[in-house]
Amino acid sequence: MQFKGIIIKGYSGFYYVWEENQNSQKVWECSLRGKFRLQTQTFLPGDHVVCTKINTEKCTAVLEKVLPRSTELIRPQIANIEQVIIITSFAEPEPDLALLDRILVQAALQKIKPILCFNKSDLVGEISQKELLATYTPTNYPLIVSSVPENKGISVLKNWLHNKISVLAGPSGVGKTSILNALETHLSLPVGAVSRKSGRGRHTTRHVELLPLSGGGFLADTPGFSRLKLPANLTRESLSLFYPDFQPFQAFCQFKTCLHREEPHCGVREAVQTGQLNQGRYERYLQILNEVIEAERSY
Repeated sequence: MQFKGIIIKGYSGFYYVWEENQNSQKVWECSLRGKFRLQTQTFLPGDHVVCTKINTEKCTAVLEKVLPRSTELIRPQIANIEQVIIITSFAEPEPDLALLDRILVQAALQKIKPILCFNKSDLVGEISQKELLATYTPTNYPLIVSSVPENKGISVLKNWLHNKISVLAGPSGVGKTSILNALETHLSLPVGAVSRKSGRGRHTTRHVELLPLSGGGFLADTPGFSRLKLPANLTRESLSLFYPDFQPFQAFCQFKTCLHREEPHCGVREAVQTGQLNQGRYERYLQILNEVIEAERSY
């Protein structure tokens, strides 16, 4: 008997598939058909698949087919995600805004909705919080301020996650797993501490796994990371299109192909000079732009 399901994780050559059946909440251990072993087909958490049951008592099955993907993230590597919850800490570790901006570009390129969650608000004052939030308010992305010890922002986050397939992303130590434990108290996933020597978090999540939420939907906990390679199909001309806070000012650029770097009469640079756009956000854009240009030259 065949059934449709979602791969929630892959481990040691097996794929664990959540059966898409309202009357069943089984997870099946699936092996691959021989034809797949000879192909370059990849199998990712989040993939919608068709399987054939082998042993209903042991919940074993064979993976027959992978259905077309709507989205695919490079890192964390996961498919069919509807939204990415980007976790950034106010402190311990210090906010990595360069990484945040890169994840935003990747999400926008894949047409995945980003939701920005600024965690550990209990460690900084209100002024510091407002300064960081002001940088990203013009993007019009949803902003959530959270603190697990104070149970702050958790209910707001639950509302965004309801009946969606979402992924948590961000560097190690920002509190992704702590937030997940607060959302689903029965999980009790291991949480790491931030290294005093490096100021970075220790990896506690070793692989990507989709976790079913009690309120409906799935949420992926992912290994943290500190670097993110830019997508190969990102071009110098398209980069600024993934900065929604730049959009209102690009209409005032003299050239339609303006890269907002050295061109005269640039609306974006003028907005930075007048304080309408955040200086740091603009400088991080230039860093990414330079990387994209260097990558194009190396092709």
